[in-house]
Amino acid sequence: MRRLIFLLTIMCAVILSPARVHASASGDGKEVSPKEIIFEHLGDGYGWEVPFSHDLRIPLPVIVRDYEGHWHIFSSARIQHGAEYDGFRLGGKDSKWHNKIVGERPEMIDGKEEMVEYRPIDLSITKNVLALFITILLVSWMILQVAMWYKKAGYKAPRKFTGAIEALIIFVYDGVVKPTLGVKAPRFAPYLLTVFFFILVMNLLGLIVIFPGGANLTGNIAVTLVLSLITFFIVNLFGTKHYWKDIFWPDVPLWLKFPIPIMPVIEIFGVFTKPAALTIRLFANMMGGHIIVIVLTLLIFILAALGPAVTGMTTVVSVLFSIFMLLIDVLVSFIQAYVFTMLSTLFISLAQEEGHHEKHEESGEASVEQIKTK
Repeated sequence: MRRLIFLLTIMCAVILSPARVHASASGDGKEVSPKEIIFEHLGDGYGWEVPFSHDLRIPLPVIVRDYEGHWHIFSSARIQHGAEYDGFRLGGKDSKWHNKIVGERPEMIDGKEEMVEYRPIDLSITKNVLALFITILLVSWMILQVAMWYKKAGYKAPRKFTGAIEALIIFVYDGVVKPTLGVKAPRFAPYLLTVFFFILVMNLLGLIVIFPGGANLTGNIAVTLVLSLITFFIVNLFGTKHYWKDIFWPDVPLWLKFPIPIMPVIEIFGVFTKPAALTIRLFANMMGGHIIVIVLTLLIFILAALGPAVTGMTTVVSVLFSIFMLLIDVLVSFIQAYVFTMLSTLFISLAQEEGHHEKHEESGEASVEQIKTK
């Protein structure tokens, strides 16, 4: 337990290491900008921060296409600290593409040719992109570990890490997927189990502040939106006739759907609110946890001007609360992955409902199969 507390304390200290908060602590008169620090840590970037140094970053490949159609590939280290390379640089604070790669191209303005800033086609491997690749590799390795174990050891129960992964698979499948989807569980289980482990690994990696962790993937609304859209397409592409009938012609009094389609409009609106709820729920919870930890640690430097006594007290309180929030975030990482999987399973189940006639046919086919088996 003492080792765990010590490790978490070090993690809290490392959280702010890339940030420009040392200026306030050294007393050189520079003000700390919490907003800038928070968005810098939670946002994407063309380099991976190195602990205990704001200037050093692990360079990543930059791949851009200029306005003439030429592709440029170079290291992100060439455009750090305001440098320009091959006509490209990072947008400054006054640019509408702040911290994004920009270039300049000639344009005619009031009859004069002037150089205007533009945003090239950007296919760079940013921190979030690389973190996605790392997550994919980790999830694939975790699942293949279980598959390879049973291929070699047969029905012998795995242990240690492989056993823990199998326990999570059984927990999600037997506790959520199978009871909700029934006989259709094997059809959708691969996606649902994949999305559970994918979100879980992304959440946990986001809590590790050094490489390969530190990327705020589930706190990026684009990532959670794509995951929600995948669920949205699965729900609607594999939806039954009964599901679509309930949307466009629900079983309500006629005056609620004709001549004014009140209920069909509400049902169609509900089709799109489901992925929106999945997106916002995951994004807001994970983003909020990261912001709380950073703000708690920033209090040490914001209140440093009040004197050593206040700074010492604030440091103790901030570190303790940051450790507590990190422990809560570990729990929230599991809960959010579970909730996303559970809601996705529920939405898919609602789209798989059959009418009375289809249910009768399905039960009849099942009885025939049972008789054949006997």
